[in-house]
Amino acid sequence: MITALYADNNGEIFDAPGYQAAARLGAGYLALKPADLIRLPEGAELMFLPGRDAVYLAGGVPKRMKGRQAVAAMLPVGYTRTLLPAYERQQGAPQLPLFGYTAAVLYNDEIHVAAVKTADNAKWHPDRYNTPDLKKRVARVRRDLPNNRLVEHLANCSLVWHCCTAQNLFYRRWEAGIPVSQVCNANCLGCISLQPAECCPAPQSRIVFSPTPAEIAAVGLYHLTNAPEPIISFGQGCEGEPSLAAEAIAAAIKSIRDTTARGQININTNAGYTQGIKAIVDAGLDSMRVSIISALPVTYQAYYQAAYSLDHVRQSIAYAKSHGVYVSLNMLLFPGLNDRPEEQAAWLEFLGDTGVDMIQLRNLNFDPDAFLAAMPVGGQPGGVRNFLGKIMETFPAIKLGSFTEKSSE
Repeated sequence: MITALYADNNGEIFDAPGYQAAARLGAGYLALKPADLIRLPEGAELMFLPGRDAVYLAGGVPKRMKGRQAVAAMLPVGYTRTLLPAYERQQGAPQLPLFGYTAAVLYNDEIHVAAVKTADNAKWHPDRYNTPDLKKRVARVRRDLPNNRLVEHLANCSLVWHCCTAQNLFYRRWEAGIPVSQVCNANCLGCISLQPAECCPAPQSRIVFSPTPAEIAAVGLYHLTNAPEPIISFGQGCEGEPSLAAEAIAAAIKSIRDTTARGQININTNAGYTQGIKAIVDAGLDSMRVSIISALPVTYQAYYQAAYSLDHVRQSIAYAKSHGVYVSLNMLLFPGLNDRPEEQAAWLEFLGDTGVDMIQLRNLNFDPDAFLAAMPVGGQPGGVRNFLGKIMETFPAIKLGSFTEKSSE
């Protein structure tokens, strides 16, 4: 038997012998099969869900474990969840913080989760970050780039918020983030830097100034000339939409490329401001990752609540592709949404029309019930594994992964 887990009132986690584990796909409950499961990955964390009773199956019927809190896993990067934890909300339960809640169970005397591995996360393994020498590394970059507000901001992101992409600047390696924009043209349900007070706390704070092209170029040039396999990325979790700062970014890129051709310049964007994307592409952008949750306009708008349309996103992708930019989708995955039949059909059309190079899979961090309540009602979901399999079968040239990679040259 695949056994249910629960937590007591102190948050201590137990298994429940004789209780068959359940999971959720969207709002529906189902029995877990061994093929759904992998061992709890290294770097994953178990957590209890406050105000939510665990649910198990008895004769195929979901039953509530009253007074026993539901348990979920939070996966490390490189793993994509396929099923949600099974629970029932208690009256007055608070909205959950912004995490990607994954079904977790006991199987063969080990904790397992409903997920698939989608990328090698060696560069992003937790052991490589928050090391004892990080403060010294921050101090070194502060000396190397004095009086640069971006360095100070990224130091705070590294030491307070423990942002791995920010820390890479100070470790002088791989992909380093350069936030630029205080504002956004969308109001995403799952925004991790700005949330209404009545919702849930954002896990990090948004940048409070607009860096100059000189500040941006100094940080970018420093990283591209010092780091192995260097990438600089605009569009971080601590900012709004980077293309709204297109003038500053474009000027910085031109300044960087006047000095060095080394490394890769990337932007993480919603791609809704096409004029800004065009200016950044023209300046010498190498790769672009586009955040997207759905290829259906009504679903897309329900999540992004944007001042632009999905057609603008298509136009931005088309312009970038026509100018040799390597384009990835940052596909926000939620079991029970993307795998609905109407969503899958729209995705296949979108992928065929845009000709993107890669899909980077991201677990959507949001309270499952609050998310489903905000989304349009749809058809019966077919499962994340089936959905991803259909994409790979239809578009074998599209790479599936989890991280920004070196763009084609």
